[in-house]
Amino acid sequence: MFGFVSSVLAEKGRQVYTIGKGVTVSQAVREMNEKGIGALVVTESGHPIGMFTERDVLRRVVDADKDPAMTRVSSVMTRNIVAIAPTDRVEEVMALMTERRMRHLPVVEGGQLIGMISIGDLMRWITLHQEDQIRHMTEYITGQQT
Repeated sequence: MFGFVSSVLAEKGRQVYTIGKGVTVSQAVREMNEKGIGALVVTESGHPIGMFTERDVLRRVVDADKDPAMTRVSSVMTRNIVAIAPTDRVEEVMALMTERRMRHLPVVEGGQLIGMISIGDLMRWITLHQEDQIRHMTEYITGQQT
């Protein structure tokens, strides 16, 4: 109904912000703040091995009273990441994110990281498509073409 992840990536771009597992939490948070993002994909040799998110900072650093300047991303990142493919359907990815309470998913093709999708990206995409569908239905019902 809403197409594929590849279409969302084509519209929003394939920019993915990554970070190494040995970087400190302070450095990672600084990077996130500079870029205005809520998550980084942790990579090793170009392959995703984890996610570092705002939730990780709150739960595993702040709440655990860890020093961000001394704590490495590898010790607080989310390890069991879920990756999606560009051929996955938007509605299936939305259901997955909702069910598992995830805000960001890396997009992987052939073992390589090719993009990142956020819940905000999907909401925007779905809203745009719903607006188009409503306009087309209204035109059909009223017999008007714009």
